[in-house]
Amino acid sequence: MPIETVDAVVVGTRCAGSSVAAALARAGRRVVGLDSSAFPSDTLSTHLLWPSGVAELERLGALERVRAIGAPPLTTAYAVGAGHVVRAPFTAYRGVDFGMCVRRPGLDAALVATAREAGAELRERCRVVDLVRDGNRVVGVHYVDRSGDEHELRARIVVGADGRRSTVARLVGVGEPYRSKPSGRACYFGYWHDGRDEWRDVAAQWRSGTSLGTAFPCDGGLLLCLIQPAAQEPRHVVGRADAAYQEMIADIPGLSERLRGCTMAGRVRSAVGITSYFRRSSGPGWALPGDAGHFKDPVTAQGIRDALRYGRLLGEIIAPVLEDSAALDVALRGWERRRELDCLDMYQWTNRLARGEGMTALEVELYRAAASDPDLARAVVEVMSRVRAPHSVMDLSTRARLAAAAMLRGTGGRVAAGRDVARDIGDTFDEWHERQSVRLDGILRVQASAVGYRPSRSSATPVPSHILY
Repeated sequence: MPIETVDAVVVGTRCAGSSVAAALARAGRRVVGLDSSAFPSDTLSTHLLWPSGVAELERLGALERVRAIGAPPLTTAYAVGAGHVVRAPFTAYRGVDFGMCVRRPGLDAALVATAREAGAELRERCRVVDLVRDGNRVVGVHYVDRSGDEHELRARIVVGADGRRSTVARLVGVGEPYRSKPSGRACYFGYWHDGRDEWRDVAAQWRSGTSLGTAFPCDGGLLLCLIQPAAQEPRHVVGRADAAYQEMIADIPGLSERLRGCTMAGRVRSAVGITSYFRRSSGPGWALPGDAGHFKDPVTAQGIRDALRYGRLLGEIIAPVLEDSAALDVALRGWERRRELDCLDMYQWTNRLARGEGMTALEVELYRAAASDPDLARAVVEVMSRVRAPHSVMDLSTRARLAAAAMLRGTGGRVAAGRDVARDIGDTFDEWHERQSVRLDGILRVQASAVGYRPSRSSATPVPSHILY
């Protein structure tokens, strides 16, 4: 078969893959991206970008292309729970003070165009079938093109940016996550022709019973309405997604009112069996950015931002060291370690929201407090934009204040409030312990690598301290 040699191969060229390819190409590297799709094309996604995600588009050089698609700037966050309305403007992140909800056909095509403009060669309708190895090192791929012909592509690095069902992850033997949490929610979404101009700058969310519903204005004059009910609800039956979706909207009065005068556009899509995870994401000659290596439930809409950010960082970190295999492996471990440290807190926050339960007594008190305290409301929104870490907003003093209010009011009943407070104490300790364990593990690995020894634990990879940030 034909054999070609390049600096880097990127498998999958949507958000993470295009970001890696653009960063490497701008550094003067020859990059070939392979994707089984042709662009523009759709993919299952909530596709909301908080200001931090929009800032990543700007850093990548794709923002003007994306803005030209026509999605309105979202300047206000709006949330309703237990009858309490929380509203706050978005805090600027690197100078960007608005979010966007851009449908994936336009967004991904803009990212592909940006990577090509940077100098990357992206080949569509090309499917990777195997990896090329030299000993334990990955040195390329075998792929089949749109005509059915097989090719061998050699490279110093193979980047698997090919999503949750990553072919590269499977082929390098890391398909099973080392940390995972099944979601308690299913996911249904559909588009609506939006006739409510007064809401076109608002990203809105409602909590009602065990369901969570959102309304995000997007391009084409449309609105994305996403419903995340409890996964165990009996109405999740194959073949009745449209009916279940309409029933769930009717169960959320505020969302029903938001959709008044709007009409459905297209079919309802759904996803069940969602699991959040971290996979081992680097090894000799390979790396896994985007959902291939780390995925969070869509309830917090963090996936595109993280794919853009850590794809770009991966390209920038490895570009100078591709000729030195040992330095490349160190850089890959450092990149993986950085992502884990950066994302673990949000992963824990997401998993709480993804339980598929009604609001806890502490959540009710948080909404109550934020509804009357603009600073607290802004701080909670800043968590979603990654301006603040979740544990810095919901610190021990805040949790204690909310717990005391819940017990004094008997929110949801005193016995239930007591159970919620007790579980929150346990969850908070477990999350703190997990974060500390990850940090300590990294310190031990840095020390061990200095004397040439590498612990065997698979939950994190060794990294010299100078490459963490």
